[in-house]
Order: sequence, then C-alpha cells, then structure tokens
Amino acid sequence: MAAILGNLPTSVLAFVYLVAGVLFIQGLRDMTHPRTAPRGNLISAGGMALAVGFTVLVTDILSPILLFAGLLVGAAIGVWLAVTVETTEMPQLVGLFNGFGGGASALVAGAELIDMFGTGSFQVGVTATAALAGIIGAVTFWGSLVAAGKLHGVIDDSSVRYSGEQAVKALFLVLAVFAGLHLIARPNLLGTVPLAGWVPSYWVLVAAASVLGILLVIPIGGADMPVVIALLNSYSGLAAATTGFVLDNSVLIIAGTLVGASGLILTVIMCESMNRSLANVFFGGIGEASEDDGEMEDIYEGQITSTSPEEVEMTLDVADRVVIVPGYGMAVAQAQHAVAELAELLDENDVDVEFGIHPVAGRMPGHMNVLLAEADVPYEKLRDLEEINPTFSQTDVVIVIGANDVVNPSANTADSGPIAGMPVLNVGEARTVIVNKRSLSPGFSGVPNPLFAQDNTNMLFGDGKEMMQELVNIYKENH
Repeated sequence: MAAILGNLPTSVLAFVYLVAGVLFIQGLRDMTHPRTAPRGNLISAGGMALAVGFTVLVTDILSPILLFAGLLVGAAIGVWLAVTVETTEMPQLVGLFNGFGGGASALVAGAELIDMFGTGSFQVGVTATAALAGIIGAVTFWGSLVAAGKLHGVIDDSSVRYSGEQAVKALFLVLAVFAGLHLIARPNLLGTVPLAGWVPSYWVLVAAASVLGILLVIPIGGADMPVVIALLNSYSGLAAATTGFVLDNSVLIIAGTLVGASGLILTVIMCESMNRSLANVFFGGIGEASEDDGEMEDIYEGQITSTSPEEVEMTLDVADRVVIVPGYGMAVAQAQHAVAELAELLDENDVDVEFGIHPVAGRMPGHMNVLLAEADVPYEKLRDLEEINPTFSQTDVVIVIGANDVVNPSANTADSGPIAGMPVLNVGEARTVIVNKRSLSPGFSGVPNPLFAQDNTNMLFGDGKEMMQELVNIYKENH
C-alpha cells in the first residue's frame, strides 16, 4: 500500500527528523531539573510522536492503518503501565523499558539484514553496525530482564558467584564477536541453504550475547542495582543509535546517542557516589549476603535504645532544625505522603526542615526525588550529599526513614567490604538521630550498621507509613 504522503521530497522528512532531534535535545535539557522535567518529558514525547508519525505517513513499509494500530496498542499498554504500576515498582519498570529498547534494536537490525539478503546486496558498513546493534541489544534485553527480576523479587537479589565465571563470560563474548566478524566477512556464505535468509551468523551472535547479558547481571547484588539500571539505560541508547546507522535514520541516531551518553554520565555519577569503578560493579559482585549474626550481636547487644512516636514528638517540639533522610524502606512503606505532611507541619511551626538525599538511595537513580516529588515536597527542600553533610553537626534532629547503607558510618572507617569508602550521609553528627526501621536487619550490602547503637540514636521500630502518620497525628494534637 502506498504511503499517504509518499510524494513528498525526502528533504521534508529530513527536516522533520531535524525538528524531532531538536525537541529531543531540548527535552533532555529540561530533564536536568525537577521543576522542568515534566515539560522535558512532554517535549521529548512530542518529538518522538512527530518522528514516528511522519515516518509512517511518508515511507511505504506497511499499511499505515496496520502501523497506527500497532502504535495504539503500544500506547494503551504504556498508559496502563503508567497508571497501574506503583512508585515502589518504578525501578523494575525502568529496567523493563531499557530491555524492550535493546530487544527492539536487535530485532530491527536483524530484519534489515533479512531484507538485504532478499536483494542480494550486503554492505560492510551495514553488517558491521548490525552486528554491534545485535550484541548490545541482546545484552541489554536479557540483562534488563534479570535486573528487573532481581528488583521485583522473582529472582534472588543476592550476588550469584561461581568458579570460573569470568572465563565463561569471556567465552560467550568471544563467540558473539566471532559471529559478528563472520557476518561482516561472509554474510551470504550459506546462500544455498533455505534458512540462509535468516542470516544464521547474526542469530548466533544474538544468542551468544543473550547468554552474556544474563551472566553479566546474575552476579550483581541488590546494592549495585542503581548503577546497573543506569548502565543498561545507556546500553539501550547505544543499541538504538547503532540501529539508526543500520537504517540510515538520523532521528534514531540522535535519540539513541542522547540516551546512551546521558545514561553513561549518570552511571559514572552513581559509581562515584558508591566509591566504585564500573569494572568493579560488573565483576566485583557487591551485594553478597555477608550478614554475620555474631558481629551484629557484638555491635547491637545492650546498645539499642527504642523510642515511640510520642517521645519523637517531644524531641521535635524543642528542635529548631530537622533533617529527614529517606531510603528504600520509605518507598516500600509508601510513607512519602506522611513524611511530606510532617515536614509541612514542622515548617509551619518555624522549624527549619530539609531532606538529605543520597544519590543511590533506593533502587534506581533519583528514586527518592521521584517519591518526594509525588508527595509535593518542594524541590528547594532537597539537599544532596555534598550540601547536607556539612550541616549535620548543626542539626538538632535527623529522622532516618528506611535508609541503611547510605547512613552507615562504617563506610568511613572500614578498610574493606562492600561499602568501604562509599560516601555516606554523616547523620551521626547530629544532636539526636531517630531511625525508623522494621528491624535491625542490614541493608543490601549485608553490613551491620553501628549507627543504630550510637548513644544519640533512638530506634523507632515499625512500618514507616504507620509510624510517620502516628507521629503526624500526635504533632497535630499538641500544636
């Protein structure tokens, strides 16, 4: 079926792609600040809608009706996910989106090779970029599925190690690369075989890269998931960019490059925030279960002071400055709205309230920022690690809600271990520390937290949402 706008000159499509690219860049720029991030998302989505819609109308690939039907189905699924997925499950959803992007890139590159086989003309530049798209796309798809499974609890989130694992990974990487080189050098070697239309070496490459993607993420524990999510996001962008070269599609190259570059920058930031190298994340296996019951007893026995919402309210009643430090436990308990209400009440009573945000708190980059934004906490109240750390010594009360590793002072003193050298929030320097957790269990790293046993720390045991809401109610009654 002929395209609806098939008679338009190609320069018009190129111009539309240029406009879409500009919208992507502006959207990404707006996403650098929480205030303008919603607008940035809309601008970027508009750019993608323009590029996809115009491509469907101009190019004669399939029936526009069929293509638009596919777009409607995809849009409906996307809206349903956006509406139904809880904010606590957003990291898993991001991981799946990364995987879908990588998988789509691998399939599109393979489809282009099949089309080239039909014409009998293989171009070295296309086969080379297709091989690269296949490797990156397959690794991204399967690695993202494993990451999402770990985050969602359907796969054990501990580090899975085995003897000779690096050699096994290297073997599958070599196999994928060798299949790619074969594709470039002899793409139609099996031209007389009926299945050769499927370009066998490409699918061998995809299969090997798929296994490699699983093997790369399986050894990584929950503590490193924020870094993994950021890196896989970068991979999905690189896969899209290489597929853009396969298709000679400028808008795909621009969008993929932007995603790949921004994801890589974010990955580096995450690694620096954890005092980790990228190679160490992928091959070091942080997140192993290292909890030692005897060590925990030595740290905690006879040193834990419990408190109640009533006592916490009395402490807040004489405080001039309060810092709230959220963690993944706040996300699990869905306590962000109660926390936001508490902060608003304190602010109304002339208490200086700020939030200390660690870059890797939660299970994806910016997880705490998203939750607090959902609860309408003003962005001006959020302070990153470098800003808030110097102020803890002048803080009357710090309330830690569901955070563990990011406030563990042993990171500053340990010579080795999963969190040794990791920059943490030095909440122990405050006059009083209130830690709200369900139990004394360690964080993802499995390292006991000496903060819980400090003289100035009081443990508020219980569900985060219930404890914060009770504290809010008591505070309202007394003010």
